Amino acid sequence: MSKSSHSLSALPSQTTAPLERLGLRLRAHRVHREWTIAEMAERLLCSPNTLRALESGKPGTSIGLLAHALWLFGEIDSLDGVALAPAGLAAKRRVRRPAAQGAAGVIAEGERDF
Repeated sequence: MSKSSHSLSALPSQTTAPLERLGLRLRAHRVHREWTIAEMAERLLCSPNTLRALESGKPGTSIGLLAHALWLFGEIDSLDGVALAPAGLAAKRRVRRPAAQGAAGVIAEGERDF
C-alpha cells in the first residue's frame, strides 16, 4: 500500500516545477551515458519505477536517492549550492539554548495543561 501525504498533494506549482526540471536533467545525464532505466536503477539499488518517479520530479522520492544519482553522474558537489546559509551565519556555529529552557524533548510543567 502506498503512503499518502497531504503535504505532498498540496505542493504549489512553484515547488513542483523545479523538481520536474531537476528530474529532466537527471534523465538527460542518464541518456547521455546511454544507460537504460534498468541499468540506472540497478546502479541506484532501486526499482525502475522509483527511478521513473525521480526522473519525473515526483516530490515523494528519497533525497538520498537523488544524492546517489548526483554522485553517479559526478554532480554531488552541486548539492552544496542548494539552500545556502544566510550570510551572517557561520557554517559550524552552535546555537545555544537559553539557560532557563529545559533539556531538549522534555515537556515543562507549564506545557502539560491541555
